[in-house]
Amino acid sequence: MNTLFDKIWDKHVVKNIPDGPTQLYIDRLYCHEVTSPQAFDGMRARGLKCFRPGQIICMPDHNTQTHDQDKPIADPVSRKQVETLERNCKEFGLTHYGMMSPDNGIIHVVGPEKGLSLPGMTIVCGDSHTSTHGAMGAVAFGIGTSEVEMVMASQCILQQKPKSMRITINGKLNDGVVAKDVALYLMSRLTTSGATGYFVEYAGPVVEAMSMEGRLTLCNLSIEMGARGGFIAPDETTFAYLKDKPYAPKGKAWDEAVAYWKTLRSGDDAVFDQELSFDAADIEPRITYGTNPGMGIGITENIPGLGDIDDSGKTSFMKALAYMGFEPGERLLGKPIDYVFLGACTNGRIEDFRTFANIVRGKKKAPGIVAWLVPGSWKVYQQICDEGIETILTEAGFEVRQPGCSACLAMNDDKVPVGKYCVSTSNRNFEGRQGLGARTLLVSPLVAAAAAITGKITDPRQYL
Repeated sequence: MNTLFDKIWDKHVVKNIPDGPTQLYIDRLYCHEVTSPQAFDGMRARGLKCFRPGQIICMPDHNTQTHDQDKPIADPVSRKQVETLERNCKEFGLTHYGMMSPDNGIIHVVGPEKGLSLPGMTIVCGDSHTSTHGAMGAVAFGIGTSEVEMVMASQCILQQKPKSMRITINGKLNDGVVAKDVALYLMSRLTTSGATGYFVEYAGPVVEAMSMEGRLTLCNLSIEMGARGGFIAPDETTFAYLKDKPYAPKGKAWDEAVAYWKTLRSGDDAVFDQELSFDAADIEPRITYGTNPGMGIGITENIPGLGDIDDSGKTSFMKALAYMGFEPGERLLGKPIDYVFLGACTNGRIEDFRTFANIVRGKKKAPGIVAWLVPGSWKVYQQICDEGIETILTEAGFEVRQPGCSACLAMNDDKVPVGKYCVSTSNRNFEGRQGLGARTLLVSPLVAAAAAITGKITDPRQYL
């Protein structure tokens, strides 16, 4: 029996090229302002129109400021990219959700919340974290700018078929452990290259018990293990999430869609190229200490000692610690921090804000802490207001900003200064990722909230 990945992939094959790649049909192309300009220029130079413009959705997110969005972007490069996307969309007749549009936000947040990403789809975007949409039961992956142009022109792409991997998480998560911790744990075990060449299916009791928003977080981070993408078989949780979404099927079409979606499962006798299993009991709240997402530990653990590191990795290990200002064997609990960032396509959804608010309710932001709380979309922003979360956060000394990628990456105003420590719910902690010389510690919304009210790295379980 084929795996679920095989089922979706094979259904979208247009042509298999002997000794070459597969011509794969793409159901949905997402475009943002950073990786699309050259693709549009290429289309224009060849006199081409988009083959199926109705299947392309565009919005700015990387360069947008998270305050005063009704005013022009101050940075000329960012402003040009955002304005260029709008012009290109008008010229090519594409759907464009611009700044201040109620439909705008981070593209990987908006797609699922509007029902644009559906089970069984093939989905691409010129962004590595396109794997997020795999939580819907879709084959979703990032592509390069030349490939964006290819999909615009033909609604197809040339790809080598990846190998299949299934990761099963057994048991039940401990208190204070959420999907972000599961992902950080997997990265520490597999390393940032352990899933290279694979498409990962997440399975097991822990995954089945996750909310859709938890699943979106888990799939978002698949790329950080080197995977081509990650996905989860659709189930009743998926269907309940999608029901009545703006772009989801309606009426009889909904019933027919769900009947099909229920067939999207790997068979009991499906054979994967690799299978791995982990026990949820081994996972506690996590935090990274280095400069790649795989350099992480449980929050009560110490940074590995030099003797725990393979000889081939000692140089890079020490280089990462030097950048972060840490020592081998050091304990992170109690370390003072400077910034807290809640947001990104990893943790910018309403569930993340509810979690953060539950910790800080009735408390105060620590003196000297700069906190950026950035919803992933205008819909999330509205939910924050409607549910009274904004009031809770404001009374605790926080401010809810406007939607955008924000401090996930240094492409907008929200940059962490040189040498400052940022406890961040984003997806990458590379050198300079949040600003030149910035030091990033990746965590869950729970750990971020605990740090925000204490001003230091704190185990959030004492506040549950």
